[in-house]
Amino acid sequence: MTSRIGSPDTLADLKVRECLKDARSFVMVAGAGSGKTTSLIKALAHLQETHGAAMRRSGKQVACITFTDVAVGEILRDVGVSSLFHVSTIHSFLWSIIRPFQTDIAAWVLARIDEKISKRQEHHAKPGTRAATKVRLEEEIADLEAEREAIGLVEKFTYETGSRYAEGILGHDDIVRLTPACITDHPLLRRVIACQFPYIFVDESQDTQPAVIEALRLIAAEEPLCVGFFGDPMQKIYGAGAGAIALNAGWAEITKPENFRCPTSVLGVINAIRAPGDGLIQIRGRTVEVDDVEHPVEGTANIFILPADNQRSERLAAVRTWLAEETADEAWLSDLREGDVRLLILVHRMAARRLGFADLYAALNDGAPQSMSEGIADGTAWPLRPLTQYLLPMFVAARIDDQFTVMSILRAESPRLQPERLCGKPVAPILASLRQAVDKLVAMLADGSPSTVRQVLQHVRDTELLSLADRFGTHLVAKPVDDGGSGYANVAAFLACGVGELWAHRRYMLEESPFATHHGVKGAQFERVLVVLDDEEAAYNLYSYGKYLGFTPLSDNDEARIAAGEESVLDRTRRLFYVCCSRALKDLAVVLFVPDVAAARAAVTRSELFPEYGIRELHQLN
Repeated sequence: MTSRIGSPDTLADLKVRECLKDARSFVMVAGAGSGKTTSLIKALAHLQETHGAAMRRSGKQVACITFTDVAVGEILRDVGVSSLFHVSTIHSFLWSIIRPFQTDIAAWVLARIDEKISKRQEHHAKPGTRAATKVRLEEEIADLEAEREAIGLVEKFTYETGSRYAEGILGHDDIVRLTPACITDHPLLRRVIACQFPYIFVDESQDTQPAVIEALRLIAAEEPLCVGFFGDPMQKIYGAGAGAIALNAGWAEITKPENFRCPTSVLGVINAIRAPGDGLIQIRGRTVEVDDVEHPVEGTANIFILPADNQRSERLAAVRTWLAEETADEAWLSDLREGDVRLLILVHRMAARRLGFADLYAALNDGAPQSMSEGIADGTAWPLRPLTQYLLPMFVAARIDDQFTVMSILRAESPRLQPERLCGKPVAPILASLRQAVDKLVAMLADGSPSTVRQVLQHVRDTELLSLADRFGTHLVAKPVDDGGSGYANVAAFLACGVGELWAHRRYMLEESPFATHHGVKGAQFERVLVVLDDEEAAYNLYSYGKYLGFTPLSDNDEARIAAGEESVLDRTRRLFYVCCSRALKDLAVVLFVPDVAAARAAVTRSELFPEYGIRELHQLN
C-alpha cells in the first residue's frame, strides 16, 4: 500500500465511494494541489478491495484513462500492475476498443479519405483560387485517390504516431476521431464496452477531447456502468480539451476544495484568480508538522511591475536577488535543479534569448514546417536529432574518458563499424581513425569553439562517425543550392549557428536551467516560482496579460465574444495564470513587464489579485 492510498480520506473521497457502491457516474472538480490523482488512486484501490475478486472471475476490468505515459506509470506505481486495471493513455484505450473491428476501421478510413478529397475539390472549385494552389490541390487529390485504391489491399490496420493509410497505419488524430464515431454509430459496441469495463475513470478530464467525453456520456446514458471524470476546468490550458463536463441525469457532482500544496499567501492569490471563473474557493493550504502539531505555511506572494525595456534579463536577476534577501533564501539565486526554482515564460523563444540559443530557435521555428518547430523543445526535430541524440552525448562521454559509451554509439551508428564493412578488414586501423575523428569532434564542440553546426556535420559525414539523414545532403556540399524542399531555408539557418547554441539548447532541453514554459509545468510543483508576464516579448495573441489585468483595451472581437458568452482571451489567460501561480510550494513571484508602469500598477491594484503590500516596482529593487 502506498502513502497516497493510505492517506486520510477527504469528504470528496467518501462521496466517490458512495458512487462506486451504487455504480453511479460522477464528475469530480478538484482544484490545483488538491490531490485529484490521489482521489483517483484511492478509488481504484477501493474497487480492488471491494469488487476485485468478482470482477477478475468474470473477466471484467476497471479502465483508467489518463493523459500521458508518465501519468500511466505514476498510477501503476501506486496501485500495482494488476489484471483488474486497464491503465492507459486515451489513445491506447481507444485503440484497444476498436482494434478488433477491422471491417469498421476500413470503412471509416475510406470515408475519411473521401472527406479529405471532397474538401480539396471544394477549395479547387472556389472562385479566386490561385493557379499554383489548384495544381497543388490536384496533386493532393490524385495522391488521396491512389491511397483510397490501396485500402483494399490492407490486411490489417495498426496504430502508430502518424497515419499512412495505404500501409494500414492510423495516427493519433485518427484514433480520436475513429473510435468515438464508431461508438456513436454502433449500439452493440457501446454494450461491449460497458460489459468489459463496468467502471471507467478519466483523469485530467478537462483536457480530454470533447468527442471522447460525449462517447462516454452516451454509453453511460444507455448502459449500466459507472463513469468517473476527475478534472479541473480551471486548468484547461490546451485548445482541444473539453473543459467542464456536463452532467447526465442522475450523475453526482463532487467538489474537492482542499489545497495541500500552496502556502496561505499563494492560496489567497489563486482564489482571487479563480473567483471570476467557477468561484471555487480552495481551503486548507500547505502545512508543516512541528511537535506533532500541523502549522500553516505562510510563504510569500509578490508581483513586480517593471518597464518593458532592453534590460529585462538584468531586471529578472535583480528580482531574484531581492527575493533571496527578502526571504533569507539563497536558493532563489540557484540555476541548478536542486535549487527548485522555476522561471516560467510563455513561449520557448523567451528562454532561448536568455539562455543563448535564440538563433537556433529562430532557425528551426520561424516559418518552419510544423513537424520541425514542434521538435525544438525536446530535440526531436530532424535537423537536431543527430546532435542531441548522439554527438553531444558522445562529446560528454569522451570528455570524461567514458570509452564504453563512445564505442556503444559508434557501434550502433557509424557505417564504418557495420558488419558488412568490417568483413575481411583489420579493425585496429579503423578504430584508430575513428578515435582521431572523435578527438576532432571534441575540439569542434568544446566551449569557445568557433565551429558552426555545418562544419561539425561535414566532419561527421567525411569521417563517417554517424550515418546522417539524406536530407542533409544538399546542405553539406561546398556550394549549397536551395532545392525547393520544405524547410530548406530553416535548415540552412540552423547549420549556420555556432556550436555554443547547441549547448545552451541542451541545457534547456534537459531542464538544467531554471526556465520552463507556462504550459510545460502543469502538474508540477516547485518551492520557488517566478512567473514572467510579457505580452510584447511573447507575441502570442491567444493570451494577453494586459487585457486580463485591465491595462490593455479589449478588441471589438474580444467584446463580441464576451457578450456572446464564448471563450475569450480573458478566459484563456485567467486559466493559464491560475496554473502558473498554483505551482508554488513556498514563494511566488510574478514579474510583469509593461510599457506603462503607472497604468499597469493601477490596474493590478484594482484587480485585487495581490495584496497592496505585495505590489512592487523597480525602485524597490535597488
